[in-house]
Amino acid sequence: MSRIVLFMLTNVAVLALLSIIFKVFGLEQVLYQSGIRFDYWTFMIFASLMGFGGALVSLLISKWSAIHLMGAQVIQQPSSQEEHWLLATVQNLAQAAGIPMPEVAIFQSPDPNAFATGPSKNNSLVAVSTGLLQGMEQQEIEGVLGHEITHIANGDMVTMALLQGVLNTFVIIFARIIGLLVDRLLSRGSSGNRNSGPGMGYFLASMVAQVVLGMLASMIAMWFSRVREFRADAGSARITGKTKMIAALQRLQAMHEPSQLPQQLAAFGINNGMAGFFRSHPPLADRIAALQRL
Repeated sequence: MSRIVLFMLTNVAVLALLSIIFKVFGLEQVLYQSGIRFDYWTFMIFASLMGFGGALVSLLISKWSAIHLMGAQVIQQPSSQEEHWLLATVQNLAQAAGIPMPEVAIFQSPDPNAFATGPSKNNSLVAVSTGLLQGMEQQEIEGVLGHEITHIANGDMVTMALLQGVLNTFVIIFARIIGLLVDRLLSRGSSGNRNSGPGMGYFLASMVAQVVLGMLASMIAMWFSRVREFRADAGSARITGKTKMIAALQRLQAMHEPSQLPQQLAAFGINNGMAGFFRSHPPLADRIAALQRL
C-alpha cells in the first residue's frame, strides 16, 4: 500500500467524518441560517477548516495508520543479518540525505513493495515488504531505499498534505455553492419558509458535486505525485548511484506480475493497472528513461 493511497484514503475518511459531524450537530444548518450563503469570508473559513483539517489529521496519523493497516513490524532490535544490513543501509542513506534516522519496518507481502511516510523528517518511517527483500539484490534494494529516503528528505508528505488541504477546500466550497444554487432553483415558486435551512436539493446536489469535484482534485493530486516520483528517483541516483536506481526499476519490470493486492494499493509504482490521470506513479519505462538522461 503506497503512502499516497494511504494518505488519500485517510483524508477521505476524515473528511467524511467531519461532514457527518457537521450534519449530525446541525452546524451547516446554523451556518445557513446565519447567512452563510452571502458571507463568503465565513464560508471560506468553514471550508478551510474542513479541508485542511482532513489533510492535516491524515498527515499526523500517517505513520500510525501505515503500520497498523499494513501490519508492519518496526525493527527495534535486529534479529538477523538481513535486518542488520537493512538498518545500516537506511542509516547511511539518511546521513547522505541529511535527515534523521527514520524508523524501519518490514511487512509481509509477496509483492516487491516499499513506502515512506510520516508527518515530518524527524518522525518518519521506511517500510519494505518481504517480497522486496527476497526478490531483489542488495544494490537494487539500496536504490529503492534511496528513493524512499528522498521522499522524506524532500518533505513530500507535508507538501502533499498542503496540496490536499487546498484541493479539499476548493471542493468543499464549490460543492456547497452548487448545492445552494440547486436548492434555490428548486425552491422557486415554493411558498415554504426557506429560512429554516437548506432543503433536500442542497444536500443531494452538494454530495454529488463533492464526489465529482473530488475526482477532479484526485487527478491534480496524482499528477503532483508523479512529478515527485521523478524527483525521488533522481534523489536516489544522487545518494546511491544512478546504476542502482536504474537496476531497481529494471528488476521491477522483470519481476512484475499482476499484483495480489488491489491495484490501487501498489506501493512502489510497479503496478501499472491504473492508467492515465489517476495513476500515482509514472510508467517504469518513463522513469528509467529519465534516469538515463541524468
